[in-house]
Order: sequence, then structure tokens, then C-alpha cells
Amino acid sequence: MDKFIPDIYQKSIFTIDYEKLKNRGIKCILFDLDNTIAPINVAMPDKEIKDLFADIELLGIKVIILSNSSKNRVRPFKEGLNVDSSFNSHKPFKKKYKKVMHIYNFKDNEIACIGDQLLTDVFGANRMGFVSILVNPISNVDYFGTKINRIFERSIFKRMAHQGLFVKGEFYE
Repeated sequence: MDKFIPDIYQKSIFTIDYEKLKNRGIKCILFDLDNTIAPINVAMPDKEIKDLFADIELLGIKVIILSNSSKNRVRPFKEGLNVDSSFNSHKPFKKKYKKVMHIYNFKDNEIACIGDQLLTDVFGANRMGFVSILVNPISNVDYFGTKINRIFERSIFKRMAHQGLFVKGEFYE
């Protein structure tokens, strides 16, 4: 169960204290795209997202979109936010995480991952030793594969709550 417990749990990407992350030594944040940055039916980043990413980069933190979605899905956000990205990342597998560490020369304790799913985002980050940050999904609309993951995720949430390890809706830093 430990691999599914996020280090930080916040309502959304807008409630995270990025300055605290910087003070913890975080130099890079890997953002999930779908239902973390934007709902799956939104094709371009809005002003609020652009402003947030600009503020994070002003702190000196590298922002990268790490998504299991296709290149065509990720590209408008990569270009609209002027950030680097990795598409078809196959989270929670380690290959793309390791590639990011190698390309940008970051250590595991310098990277945080933000996402809305336990089975891909949190599990992947925890496997790598990164700071894992869970946010609530922006929308209830999911891709088919994500709907399957959500079934397993609900079961994990119940087990963690029963064991007193994690309670959905009780946010923490």
C-alpha cells in the first residue's frame, strides 16, 4: 500500500505551494496532462494554466508535461505553455522517468510528479523516489483505460482509508 500513498495531496494544481517545493529542493515538476492540467475534452491551455506555469518557472523550477496521451494530444499544451513534454510515457513504468533524469541531469530527490491517478502518477513517482503529489481529477470524464484504472483506484482508496493511511478529501502537504 505504501507505493500508492502520495507525499502531498491537494485539491488541484492551483492549491499546491510551489515555493515550499522549491525550498524542499525540487528543481523539476512532471505534470500529468489529462484531468490534472485540463479535462480530456479541452484542447488548449487557458490563461489560468499559462499564468500558473509562468509563476512556477519564475521560481526556477523546470516544468515538463509527462503524459500517457498521444503526441497530438500533448503538443498543443507543450507549445501553448512553452514547456518540454513526453508523450506516450507508459506511466507507471520507469523508462520515461529515467530518460528525463538523464536528459536534464536531475536526481530523484529533485523531482516532483503531479497527477490525478494513483495507479499511474503516484505509483510511478513513488517507484522512482520522486515527491508524489496527488490532485483531484478536474473532470469525471475519462478515457476508457482510465475508467478501468479508476475501478482499481477506488478499491485502493477504500483499503487505505480502512487502514488509516489515506482519506480522500483530507488534503495535506
